[in-house]
Amino acid sequence: MSAALRTPPQLPPDTLRVIPLGGLGDVGRNMAALEVNGEILLIDCGVLFPEDDHPGVDLILPGFEAIADRLDDVVGLVLTHGHEDHIGAVPYLLRQRVDIPLIGSRLTLALLREKLKEHRLRDVQYRTVEDSQRIVVGGFDLEFVAVNHSIPDALAVFVRTAAGTVLHTGDFKMDQLPLDGRITDLRAFARMGEEGVDLFMTDSTNAEVPGFTTPERDIMPALERVFARSKQRLIVACFASHVHRVQQVLDAAVTHGRKVVYVGRSMVRNMKVASDLGYLKVPADTVIDLRDVDSYRPDQVVLISTGSQGEPLSALSRMANREHPVIDLQPGDTVVLASSLIPGNETSIYRVINGLAGLGATVVHKGNAMVHVSGHASAGELLYCYNIVRPRNVMPVHGEVRHLIANADLAVATGVPRERTVLAEDGTVVDLAQGRARIVGQVDTSYIFVDGSTVGDISETQLTDRKILGEEGFISVLAVVNTRSQRLISGPDIHARGFHEDDTVFDPVAAQITKALEEALGDGVVDASRLQQVIRRTLGRWVSNSYRRRPMIVPLVVTV
Repeated sequence: MSAALRTPPQLPPDTLRVIPLGGLGDVGRNMAALEVNGEILLIDCGVLFPEDDHPGVDLILPGFEAIADRLDDVVGLVLTHGHEDHIGAVPYLLRQRVDIPLIGSRLTLALLREKLKEHRLRDVQYRTVEDSQRIVVGGFDLEFVAVNHSIPDALAVFVRTAAGTVLHTGDFKMDQLPLDGRITDLRAFARMGEEGVDLFMTDSTNAEVPGFTTPERDIMPALERVFARSKQRLIVACFASHVHRVQQVLDAAVTHGRKVVYVGRSMVRNMKVASDLGYLKVPADTVIDLRDVDSYRPDQVVLISTGSQGEPLSALSRMANREHPVIDLQPGDTVVLASSLIPGNETSIYRVINGLAGLGATVVHKGNAMVHVSGHASAGELLYCYNIVRPRNVMPVHGEVRHLIANADLAVATGVPRERTVLAEDGTVVDLAQGRARIVGQVDTSYIFVDGSTVGDISETQLTDRKILGEEGFISVLAVVNTRSQRLISGPDIHARGFHEDDTVFDPVAAQITKALEEALGDGVVDASRLQQVIRRTLGRWVSNSYRRRPMIVPLVVTV
């Protein structure tokens, strides 16, 4: 799927251009740009959470720098639902243009509004829409469709333009007995199929999974068993936006006479929003404050916490490391990880599981009990949708490369011609004209890293340096040379961090560095940077031969 970077041609009139700015190749940072006749519509703007090979990185943003010089042409940003991988990057986009109209459902915009308050963004334009509603934004005629997902109020969007139509599913599944009674509107999908869908952009996350996704309510028996067996404190970790899962835990807590405590700032914030809007039904006198938890016996409370993905600063990780200021886990406590395992997070999650188990807690997760079901359509559901919609062209979105390929194969199996299934990656430029979608170019949509308050100033080279520092260590060398007498007059002084605790291990190589420097000086080398290269080569060769490691080596040569 990889394509060389090439500039797309100028967009002809009445041609619809689609550029995925994220979400194709990753499970996260979902974002797409649609352009027609000089106007741009954005769909979603999410974050990707860093993996172990992104040391020091807090978030990864979509490649919206690819349209940075076109932000004045953006007529709106459609947000399909309120998960972080679809709305988390909005604050960073609005820093570049704050008045981009934000279009989404009531819950989605309410969750986003609280996030934008934390970022101190004002004068934001919100436009609340409902399923079955139709609005016009610039040259885009938008119709919204109810879809079922692991968060309430999710929407698909049908985009009508002068150049053709696009049906974007967002994240969805086809749970026929959803907890909130809101099913995916397949009748609307069929109606749009009859009208004609020129490009079907479909969720690919579960395209490799056969059959149909398990209904949400099917996890209740497993949750009930956990509650019945737990004799001490019970902690349930899930996404802070998973309102349905929190509702199930609330219901089980009431049945078993336990009070509920929200743990984690985002969990507290999101559940208050969901409760205030009526999406979360909270029985009276059920929720208590974290500071009051010690007023109850351990078997009288259940904590609903963030941290199901092993995030280092989350509440659950702090509990596992005995760093939480309030919660001190005890042997016999039970921890439930009621969420999916996002690809790339395996190491972090198992690190937390091992930490919890080491403290004597019983850890219940998807691998040993059915305490989670997916929020995404499996292969059977995708086949069903392809047969209903009968699209002219298909462009799988939202998933890793293997998911996109599996989704394209499903489309082909239902009769979509192979040449009309567009296997794209982030930055692929796709033009839709006269009912045919074609790849016409590739733009740069590289990762934008967020490190604290720093956005976009972290390069891949810097990340590589950080990995070396963390894994291989750091060695500094100081030497003072007299360029006139061509002699080493001080050093080399060698010190290390994260490589070896005893600096005397460098005694053998110190003589080698001294000899190499004197030989270079004797050959007329007096430039400090060239002498530093001599040190780096000599020391690097010795470390590699002696320890089979590649630490970061920082030499400093002072010339007098």
